[in-house]
Amino acid sequence: MFVRMKMKTAVVAFAFGFGSLMMANVSAGEVEDRISERLTEAVPGLQVMSVKESEAKGLYEVQSNNGDTIYATEDGQYLMTGDLLKITDQGIANVTEAVRTEARREMMADFDANGVISFPAENEKAVVSVFTDIDCPYCRKLHDEVPQLNDYGITVNYYAFPRSGPNTASFRKYESVWCADDQQAAMDAAKAGRKVADASCENPVREQFELGGRVGVTGTPAIVLEDGNMVRGYVPAQRLAEGLGLL
Repeated sequence: MFVRMKMKTAVVAFAFGFGSLMMANVSAGEVEDRISERLTEAVPGLQVMSVKESEAKGLYEVQSNNGDTIYATEDGQYLMTGDLLKITDQGIANVTEAVRTEARREMMADFDANGVISFPAENEKAVVSVFTDIDCPYCRKLHDEVPQLNDYGITVNYYAFPRSGPNTASFRKYESVWCADDQQAAMDAAKAGRKVADASCENPVREQFELGGRVGVTGTPAIVLEDGNMVRGYVPAQRLAEGLGLL
């Protein structure tokens, strides 16, 4: 797996043994293919989802399977991890976060939302997608405020993200909630710490958990807005409604 570096930005040179790449008269597609090939061979387990030229001349933007954005030089020899910033007339813009946001929006739109456990607002004005762990204290705190969010016109769609991962008690608990005859009642009970009857069926819990990893969920709750922006952690209902421009 590609290891996320702790420092904000880092430049790493890899001696791959490919020899120097002659970039003159090479098409953009060939450059992208070569970068993808070098990264895949250099970093075992890394899956390159896309490679394209970035806003910064000479750097290519690489999207990986674990949600990381990597930057590479044309020859694929130098890599940079971290956020690419741009000075504008309005101040400093985070180019990388804008890319993450759009990619997240597209991935969420492509996923089958029919598998979510939904708490709809009668007078819907906004929809939030919440990656949740039933046993997470702050997820439970947020769930207590779902009726208030609904009153503000915010529909809450739950996506499974049991932090302990597959084949764990928390993961099976979410599957039981999803497979319950009344998903909302089962979710209410589980979030309140009450026992939910064990149940099994074909379910999207693993797919939602993997989706969370791809869109950059690292903790719960993680709230994805309709435009692809992510709010990490618990936010009081009123503040979330204010942030969405509903108050």
